[in-house]
Amino acid sequence: MSNDLVFYTNPQSRGRITRWMLEETGADYRTEVVDYARMKSAEYLAINPMGKVPAILHHGKVVTEGGAICAYLAEAFPEAGLAPRPEERADYYRWLFFAAGPVEHAVTNNSAKFEPSPEQARSFGYGNYATTVDVLEQAVSAHDYIAGDRFTAADVYVGSAVGWGTLFGTLPKRDAFTAYFERLSGREAYQRAAAKDDALVPQPVSA
Repeated sequence: MSNDLVFYTNPQSRGRITRWMLEETGADYRTEVVDYARMKSAEYLAINPMGKVPAILHHGKVVTEGGAICAYLAEAFPEAGLAPRPEERADYYRWLFFAAGPVEHAVTNNSAKFEPSPEQARSFGYGNYATTVDVLEQAVSAHDYIAGDRFTAADVYVGSAVGWGTLFGTLPKRDAFTAYFERLSGREAYQRAAAKDDALVPQPVSA
């Protein structure tokens, strides 16, 4: 395995997004599984001071944050064809950052049973949960893929948000979400990534 590209993850985390993206690139990489205790160790905090996964180390440079990693890898491995073409850039960046910003905030706040008041919503970047979900539905309904008629790195991030959200109930099960994620989850890279992460999930010890 390559030491030029190291992937720090936990199979029960947002690291699954990066795993999928790595598999889409076809790049050679080495996986470092980081348990939740080790995430707060001095060793790992030197890589990501937030004490979170995922992170990648590529040619001596660290990249964190799932959306940033997807965008970085798309540019680092252009032969995979995952970066946007000129005509795709507007939708690519718009919806990638929409998922990483408003959707992430709306979903986590809603899961924590926090709904901003109308007065608070004016100063919150996502406004409110209901509007954010409706706009996300419109985005995935506009084309087969988030930036047009072709799969890009933005679909890895947006698709992960939709897939996890509908699976765990943090997003409602709407036909548009189901159809979009079905298109993505049939990809070979997605299935390889899921199999690799599933194999790393600790199994319960029999009594």
